[in-house]
Amino acid sequence: MEDNLDWTKNHPVSSVLWVPANEVYANDYNPNTVAPPEMELLKISIESDGFTQPIVVWKTENGYEVVDGFHRHKVGKLLKMSHLPVVIINSDRTDKGDRMASTIRHNRARGKHQVGSMSEIVQDLKKRNWSDEKVARELGMEPDEVLRLKQIGGLAELFSDSEFSEAWEA
Repeated sequence: MEDNLDWTKNHPVSSVLWVPANEVYANDYNPNTVAPPEMELLKISIESDGFTQPIVVWKTENGYEVVDGFHRHKVGKLLKMSHLPVVIINSDRTDKGDRMASTIRHNRARGKHQVGSMSEIVQDLKKRNWSDEKVARELGMEPDEVLRLKQIGGLAELFSDSEFSEAWEA
């Protein structure tokens, strides 16, 4: 069997880069939080084992915006590392909504989110004309979870694509 490595070109992990730490910056939408004991454990892990996972970023004119790995990025800067390991997300993910969805997928695969922050992200994606179905598919949610997160925000515009029946007649 012939080994064809062409498939590697579609995977960011095939191209880990070490970039100046001062060029890596946080996104403005990450809903994930880490408690102080776990942050200390992450710090110990990076000090002891080194970086075992690169930071997922999007290349911008200002540097590299974190898509996943905010806390690894934070610890690297806390440790005064001059460079951080990054992989650049696939170049077809140009829309901020795509990157937000990627952040959520990465985070949901590992842990929990704050409900308020998740509601804000669902609101933002709805304002970007994402359908409920696309939000559910891209964020790995059930339709009722999308509905609950829309309700938390309480914005009528989030329900503009929904059909409602009248509960009573005047």
